[in-house]
Amino acid sequence: MPAVQLLLLAGLVWGAGARTAQLRKANDRSGRCQYTFSVASPSESSCPEQGQTMSAIQDLQRDSSTQRADLESTKARLSSLESLLHRLTLAQTSGPQEIQEELQKELGTLRRERDQLESQTRELEAAYSNLLRDKSALEEEKRRLMQENEDLARRLESSSQEVARLARGQCPQARDTSQDVPAGSREASQWNLDTLAFQELKSELTEVPASRILKENPPVLPRGEEGDNGCGELVWVGQPVTLRTAETITGKYGVWMRDPKPTSPHTQETTWRIDTVGTDIRQVFEYDRISQFVQGYPSKVYVLPRSLESTGAVVYAGSLYFQGAGSRTVIRFELNTETVKAEKEIPGAGYRGQFPYSWGGYTDIDLAVDETGLWVIYSTEEARGAIVLSKLNPENLELEKTWETNIRKQSVANAFIICGTLYTVSSYSSADATVNFAYDTGTGISKPLAIPFKNRYKYSSMIDYNPLERKLFAWDSFNMVTYDIKLSKI
Repeated sequence: MPAVQLLLLAGLVWGAGARTAQLRKANDRSGRCQYTFSVASPSESSCPEQGQTMSAIQDLQRDSSTQRADLESTKARLSSLESLLHRLTLAQTSGPQEIQEELQKELGTLRRERDQLESQTRELEAAYSNLLRDKSALEEEKRRLMQENEDLARRLESSSQEVARLARGQCPQARDTSQDVPAGSREASQWNLDTLAFQELKSELTEVPASRILKENPPVLPRGEEGDNGCGELVWVGQPVTLRTAETITGKYGVWMRDPKPTSPHTQETTWRIDTVGTDIRQVFEYDRISQFVQGYPSKVYVLPRSLESTGAVVYAGSLYFQGAGSRTVIRFELNTETVKAEKEIPGAGYRGQFPYSWGGYTDIDLAVDETGLWVIYSTEEARGAIVLSKLNPENLELEKTWETNIRKQSVANAFIICGTLYTVSSYSSADATVNFAYDTGTGISKPLAIPFKNRYKYSSMIDYNPLERKLFAWDSFNMVTYDIKLSKI
């Protein structure tokens, strides 16, 4: 029986691929029969030495450890499969109600996760939209700054040329402008070319009295002898009286006024104030009493439907008149109803720093009021930078009549109108400035003046005349001031 088993074992070895196995039988020394077989090593050409044998044993041990680790991993996977099978079995044995509840829970979880993802998506889209808007705003601001930079470069070049001309002692020559003046205003634009040319001097560069330029002294008229209708020629401006000082940087420059033709419920005491530092000027502060204005307690605040540009606004006959930001449009805003009643584009008027006063501030279009009504002061390309005056209809803002002067707008600091005569101020920053020119719309003649005008705080950004109070209102570096005046019989 053992022999048969040995033979079977040898056959199995032979069948497994041991082609070199050999079977032998022989009697041992005691005469018993012995069967032996040998198999060639598949990888060793000769029998290893003792040290090599130990190495082979170690290799076998490592292989055994690897196989044992694989076996443990297989057992772990088998355990996981058994656990999964157990859970599936429990699920099958559970009732349909339990399965449905479990599914509802999973569905609720998935819905919450979906809502969170959608909310995050919306937030990202909103953030992206905000970034696009910010980018557009920055690009617009960049374009605006580049435009301002170009404007400043042109003004600097113009100033340099004027300084060079003044250094050479040359004055600009008079020219015949009869061909340049529009037909509708040619009659009223007769210049006195024998005595006056374009006034080209920049007030912020140096102060030169007009009498020195033209070698002509202004007439000295007695004070207090006004005409029968209360009108006359300006002969004296008093010292500034400070009523209020702005509290914040937005009040560096602005405009304040009272209505010379008030309508109910407003009175001649009602005061309006607009701080014009900023990019979106819409707030108008109203004060019922002068004491409220002085103390800084507004009774009402209006919010304009359109942004306001610069310091040229006025109140007249119950309406606020102002220039719309970034345009040559004048707007009439009725204060009682808080609605826009009229809009009018001033034909050809410069805007956004094209023809401002010498201090800048986008003061291209300046509205004014006098005894005769509502005016607009501006300039055009056709006028080559000279001041143009137009009388406005206060209801619909139609231009009733236009005059072209021979006073360069960018060379004066500000202007106001009294009794149909335009007056200009030489400097906004010099403490001792002058009212240096007058243009009479009745005769179409300009003449130089040298009436002292004090800029107490050395930055006058607005000067207007109030015909009801017979005072000049001004905004001088955060300060709201008034000037008494005297008119003489013409």
